[in-house]
Amino acid sequence: MSAELPGWAELRADAKAGLGDAPDLGPILAPLLAARSPAEGLACMLSRLPPANWLPTERLRAIALAAYAADPDAVAASFADLETIHRLNFEPGGRLGIWLGGRGFHILAAWRVAHALWMNGQRALALAWKTGAGVLGADIHPSARIGPGIFLDHGIGVVIGETAVIEPEVCLWHGVTLGSTLMQEGDRHPKIRRGAILGAGATILGNIEIGEGAVVAAGSMVLASVAPFTTAAGNPARPRSAYAHPYGYTKQDHTL
Repeated sequence: MSAELPGWAELRADAKAGLGDAPDLGPILAPLLAARSPAEGLACMLSRLPPANWLPTERLRAIALAAYAADPDAVAASFADLETIHRLNFEPGGRLGIWLGGRGFHILAAWRVAHALWMNGQRALALAWKTGAGVLGADIHPSARIGPGIFLDHGIGVVIGETAVIEPEVCLWHGVTLGSTLMQEGDRHPKIRRGAILGAGATILGNIEIGEGAVVAAGSMVLASVAPFTTAAGNPARPRSAYAHPYGYTKQDHTL
């Protein structure tokens, strides 16, 4: 795995400075500084988080490294998440603050290992990893598909079902549910297109589509597809006349 992933060198520089400022962070930051690759850095980070109550630290680290070897894109996706959160997050602390205390980042990184295990045929291990990581505050099925560059802010209370799809550069706040209506079988969960925003507590149910750049207001109950570059709000959610993307995502840019 390339050591040239965006944000890797900057993160390590921040860690070196942080270790000088706060020696008590040594047990956390020393493994990051000693890591020979982004994959090793991520594996060390995950081994100190839940599901650390399930297996010894070194075994968790080994599982993560094996998962990254099987799916190197999982490492690149996690660093794309880190860069997106770093760019969009209003809170101070930079990349190191996200690495140390970004619950949404931790949830995504743990899920990417579970997904890699699932896709490698290790489904029982993937489900066990998911359950252990669930104490971070979210429940994301290993079979779901989530693109890189996701901003999962806080992440507490997020539930994402088995057949859900989240494209790159989507932003989700705490309490979001991508669930099923229980009236469908098979492909039964929402599809969230690039650049969409899902506000805190939004519930999206069924095999419906939240279009590119769409904004779903906090607390909304969405039971029908939302058109691209549209704001939906309410219970049940309906399109609103006013539309503004909080990060300025446009049809021309296709980037946050």
